[in-house]
Amino acid sequence: MPCPALPEGFDFTDPDLLHHRVPLPEFAELRRAEPVRWIPQSDNVAGFQDEGYWAVTRHADVKYVSTHPELFSSWQNTAIIRFNEHIERDAIDMQRLILLNMDPPEHTRVRQIVQRVFTPRAIRALEERLRDRAHAIARNARAQDGTFDFVTEVACELPLQAIAELIGIPQDDRAKIFDWSNKMISYDDPEYAITEEVGAESATELIAYAMNMAADRKQCPAKDIVTTLVAAEDEGNLNSDEFGFFVLMLSVAGNETTRNAITHGMHAFLTHPDQWELYKRERPQTAAEEIVRWATPVNAFQRTATQDLELGGKQIKKGERVGIFYAAANHDPEVFTDPGSFDILRDPNPHLGFGGGGPHYCLGKSLAVLEIDLIFNAIADALPGLTLTGEPDRLRSAWINGVKHLQVQAG
Repeated sequence: MPCPALPEGFDFTDPDLLHHRVPLPEFAELRRAEPVRWIPQSDNVAGFQDEGYWAVTRHADVKYVSTHPELFSSWQNTAIIRFNEHIERDAIDMQRLILLNMDPPEHTRVRQIVQRVFTPRAIRALEERLRDRAHAIARNARAQDGTFDFVTEVACELPLQAIAELIGIPQDDRAKIFDWSNKMISYDDPEYAITEEVGAESATELIAYAMNMAADRKQCPAKDIVTTLVAAEDEGNLNSDEFGFFVLMLSVAGNETTRNAITHGMHAFLTHPDQWELYKRERPQTAAEEIVRWATPVNAFQRTATQDLELGGKQIKKGERVGIFYAAANHDPEVFTDPGSFDILRDPNPHLGFGGGGPHYCLGKSLAVLEIDLIFNAIADALPGLTLTGEPDRLRSAWINGVKHLQVQAG
């Protein structure tokens, strides 16, 4: 099998790369010729004091890594595949307190507690309020005069409101949560001029806010999710620190990712007008899953090998980092017919946009699917003639497939 024709020094986690595009042609080349490939990194660019990582690009291999936490650890180096050369190891290790970066059995214990937030009953209780908010968002956007930014006027609002409703954040405080979460992930993007130090300060502020919420509920329990999670710690609930880091994770995993899925989905509809006409006419339940596959808001996470092992014919040594590239898996022609087509009737659709299964499969999948369904139904009702007036302004990031701005017109 010939070696893939990649430029020398090509790195799938280079933030300048994702600033411009998702490297789908290069992923295809790797899947074809070398589905597990060593990607060298020099000068400690990722912050891990090592020499690089293994890129995993086939759907089956991404699932294998995801479902074998005993072989591939999230805890050792966290799930974030690239920080920068200036980060201190203590700052990386601190992130092990986030559920995303835990391994069983600690991960199992915390996840069993926090999944109470995402029961079908809890999601159903939000549905009517979120439907009303979705229609209000679309009506407000329709009232815009001329061109407007779809990200700020439409896509960002419902995910923020959903998470805030879920854990009972007062309306007056919700803008702060949005601001803090933006700063935590935007340190690679020059538009925001945010350093990792500012991102860390935002994380600290968000955690402190959540810990204060937890302390308030312990003093004065209420009939809400926060009380359910933190009251009576000795009965298997979260302590204040754990709750703080859970809210931090929600603000990124439940807010940023769904917002980007909605934005990419709108761009896909407006560049595939036949699909937009089909959606407006039929409102298929399969649309949300295809939007997430197409968008793949998290391009990649990583794991660290806990022992010497073989994957995709390559010998991976204990302690080496393994990058699992969801965007590559979601375009694997062994799994998806015509993966380069945006097809809202695609069924089945075993995409990995919510993770590759295993212990870290997305807790909030049902909420995210609900939000996507609600907002696109509202847009189809209120803004059926929406048109694109500019290209997406992409986020510069090593691992998030993000869009900062998308200019549209109500039509």
